[in-house]
Amino acid sequence: MVKFLVIRLSSIGDIVLTTPLLRCLKEQVKDAEVHFLCKEQYIPILQANPYLDKIHSLADNSQESIRDLKTEGFDYILDLQNNIRSLNIKRSLKRMYFTVNKINLKKWLMVNFKLNRLPDKHITDRYLDTAKLFDIKNDNKGLDYFIPDDEIVALDTLPATFSSGYIALVIGAQHATKKLPSSQIIKLLSKLKHPLILIGGPEDRSNGDRIVKESGNQQVLNACGKYSINQSASIIKQANCVITNDTGMMHIAAAFKKQVITIWGNTIRDFGMYAYLPGEGSVDFEVKDLKCRPCSKLGFDKCPKKHFKCMEDQNMGAIAENANRLF
Repeated sequence: MVKFLVIRLSSIGDIVLTTPLLRCLKEQVKDAEVHFLCKEQYIPILQANPYLDKIHSLADNSQESIRDLKTEGFDYILDLQNNIRSLNIKRSLKRMYFTVNKINLKKWLMVNFKLNRLPDKHITDRYLDTAKLFDIKNDNKGLDYFIPDDEIVALDTLPATFSSGYIALVIGAQHATKKLPSSQIIKLLSKLKHPLILIGGPEDRSNGDRIVKESGNQQVLNACGKYSINQSASIIKQANCVITNDTGMMHIAAAFKKQVITIWGNTIRDFGMYAYLPGEGSVDFEVKDLKCRPCSKLGFDKCPKKHFKCMEDQNMGAIAENANRLF
């Protein structure tokens, strides 16, 4: 038996992007036992994954977690987090480890000087590179997402309007500069011809209510904050197509091979975290030739330039046209 510990502490999308590595380890390394370490709030993302033997949560006191991990007797550590906390864990466990290259210097050059030295390589493939020693090959099956049976949302629990299909629109994101503004979403709703479900967290609930009210569209359901992560994933899985910001739900949609329309704000595809092997017909929208973009590898609470052109200048008509066609 070969016992692996895979470390990726957060967040939703980053953890979903590790799933090809987990699958390939389990299927391609003889007698592999695969464990995963993440923050407790992200355990539901992986709890039904059949390629994992055990999930560990990182306690607030990391020394407590390290004591528990030491009892497992791991052979190898694959560090997909690559930060101070994961370094401390690796050093404490004293096992051979392999660490993902986060290409932070190249991202910094792109953000600050617009010098594009970024490799044409998706982060998923860089995750897989950490297992090169074990002759792991990318099986090109894409991402995985497994929903527990008790968190599958039955379509008959939705209003009758949605029984014949709907578009899922993800309005949430961790950073405001990744979010399509409400005014733009309202324009989009006026052009969409099909029922639509808004997806987001509890923090997006009031914004979703305002969008529904101001749009006057009777075919819109605000599901923000109503469902768990897995239930929201179930809504996405059953959608005809998905419109999303650069966020974790984009990767969940790609895992289900959905047709994904991604709207890029302050971040760019070249960072290597775009939708990985989504459904055929998926498309990206971005405002090109903005000298200020990308302004961050992650995002901000508000546009540093105060104009937010990367989202305010998005073509809502073209986005709606693509969504209506994909539906």
